[in-house]
Amino acid sequence: MTDEHAAVRRQVSLPSGPKIQALFGRNDEHIRMVEDCLHVRLVARDGRLIISGPEQQVGIAEKVIGELTRLLEGGRDIGSHDVKLALRHIAREEDETFRMIQDDVIEVSPKKRPVRPKSLGQQYYIDAIRRHDIVFGIGPAGTGKTYLAMAMAVSAHLKRQMSRIILTRPAVEAGERLGFLPGTLYEKIHPYLRPLYDALYDMLETERVNRLIEMGVIEIAPLAFMRGRTLNDAFIILDEAQNTTSEQMKMFLTRLGFSSKVVITGDITQVDLPPGKTSGLIEVRSVLQDVKGIEFVYLGQEDVVRHELVQQIIRAYEERQTRSLSSEDLKRHGEDTETAQGD
Repeated sequence: MTDEHAAVRRQVSLPSGPKIQALFGRNDEHIRMVEDCLHVRLVARDGRLIISGPEQQVGIAEKVIGELTRLLEGGRDIGSHDVKLALRHIAREEDETFRMIQDDVIEVSPKKRPVRPKSLGQQYYIDAIRRHDIVFGIGPAGTGKTYLAMAMAVSAHLKRQMSRIILTRPAVEAGERLGFLPGTLYEKIHPYLRPLYDALYDMLETERVNRLIEMGVIEIAPLAFMRGRTLNDAFIILDEAQNTTSEQMKMFLTRLGFSSKVVITGDITQVDLPPGKTSGLIEVRSVLQDVKGIEFVYLGQEDVVRHELVQQIIRAYEERQTRSLSSEDLKRHGEDTETAQGD
């Protein structure tokens, strides 16, 4: 048996009072995650945590518990995603990366919890928004593209860096045909914009959001309403950009005025445009990839912060797409070979 697999036991001090329960999680959820991931055993006894198992794994578990305890001692709440993040980065000897992610914070409201990145990809995304005037956040569902952009917009307004927040998205049905919708114009377009409202209400008090909308400080509108405008001193977010046409994307990007910042988000694997229409988000990657001042950030399944099954779903679809592309390549190669032999 090698040294790294030799069974060892180590003890670490536990935080005091209610912080112990926060460290362990509901029904000891956090402790079980560490045990299952690292194949170690954790037992609390007399204010200390005894870690037993293979030496290398015990060392990782010790560091994970230490980092989580540091967060709790600093007044932080921790959840299962923090535990997963610690396990992932510390197992790769990326302790500093974990601390960098955890120490970043986006203040959105004195009465609401601050927003924090929950993966390295999300950290890059936030940094890109801070540094560049136009940022594209591209990735699958649940990676925080819209939510983090919204948090940065709210934070910029609270710091008086921007006087307005403009939120827009194309009114395209997701593979459905809803037909005629009754009601006023607002009632017709509201369902398409609901996700943007949800994110706002999660970051600001309901009364404050409603007041800012009434004052015109926050504007939520379909993409078609952006035509002909010049947007100065504003933080502008275009959501679901994979459903823009080439013409719409060009129209939107040329609305940028002075002292403004634009974030465009979308998932290029979920395009709902009619057949024959090119997605503006897919096209713009090749058009603007070499333009200075514009940043493209790609988020992946490791950045998903929804239910853990979402990561598995995304992975399954990606694997299926890869197999499909490989099959098409083989078929095309066979057809080319037959043509060459016929010639």
